[in-house]
Amino acid sequence: MRRLGISIYPEHATLEENKKYIEQAARYGFKRIFTCLLSVDKPKEEVKAEFKELIDYAHEKGMEVILDVAPYVFERLGITYDDLSFFADIHADGIRLDEGFNVLSYKPNTDYVLTCHNFYPQRYSGLGYKMFEETSKRIRQHNLPIAAFVSSQQPDTFGPWNVYEGLCTLEMHRDLPIDLQARHLFATGLVDDVIIANCFASEEEMKALSEIEPGKLTFRIELEGEPNEAEEKILFEHPHFARGDMNDYAARSTMPRITYKDASIPARNTRDLKRGDIVIVNENYDRYKGELHVVLKDMPNDGKKNVVAHLPEEELILLDYLDAWKTFAFKK
Repeated sequence: MRRLGISIYPEHATLEENKKYIEQAARYGFKRIFTCLLSVDKPKEEVKAEFKELIDYAHEKGMEVILDVAPYVFERLGITYDDLSFFADIHADGIRLDEGFNVLSYKPNTDYVLTCHNFYPQRYSGLGYKMFEETSKRIRQHNLPIAAFVSSQQPDTFGPWNVYEGLCTLEMHRDLPIDLQARHLFATGLVDDVIIANCFASEEEMKALSEIEPGKLTFRIELEGEPNEAEEKILFEHPHFARGDMNDYAARSTMPRITYKDASIPARNTRDLKRGDIVIVNENYDRYKGELHVVLKDMPNDGKKNVVAHLPEEELILLDYLDAWKTFAFKK
């Protein structure tokens, strides 16, 4: 089950602000909370009381809480590797080990092991896609769930440190809309859970994330002209999947030609085709009228295909995941 999560930094916001944020996230179906002990510098008993109240509230809202820790956190709070009762006392669900603990070397019960990519506050320091892919595939060999971070684009967001350049796992995501970051991570098939790293994300951003169907590749599109009734229904109401016999030029969704075989689809906007165009075959190609194509490679238009929409530049990164039998959909 793929899940969404938020991050909480108790040292940078009030308890009431954090509770309000948790409540909002829970309303939109978020199930995970990442929080951080790395930057907390308070007496041990004060830390315990504050985090316990926050974690108990999160549990009331049906969310699990994982705390980020490192060796110096253990030293500062007097925690030993032989006695983890501190985390049990505050009712934490788990801990994230921020440095290199070779956990798998000790043959753990992997039912209790999760993995989570880092986030990178400093611009140009986030993972490149190749490194992300290679690392995630190595983790997948152990059948462990993987989480990764996305960044809210709200102004004045914050994380654990005094750096305000966004918080993301992949550097290519730093300035992208938050829902596109998440759709891309899910599309890779290498991420189970997506967590907003900075706070506070807006309610609109949470809503956009909650509407994602992780198993379906969803594209945001820009319409070209006004679609007629049949084109509108083909675009936004008809289920789509790419034919199994994929070609280099377009992913074809062929079932609409059966559903709309009697519909009127006159020729319009029959310009030449560019990668990322969304086309519907018009009535000049009677047998195929109603087919929807996602263009993968530039080609001429013979006048039989209406360009009804196109992907914005930033959405083109998703085309690499549109392969045979993949279900997909569109949003304005």
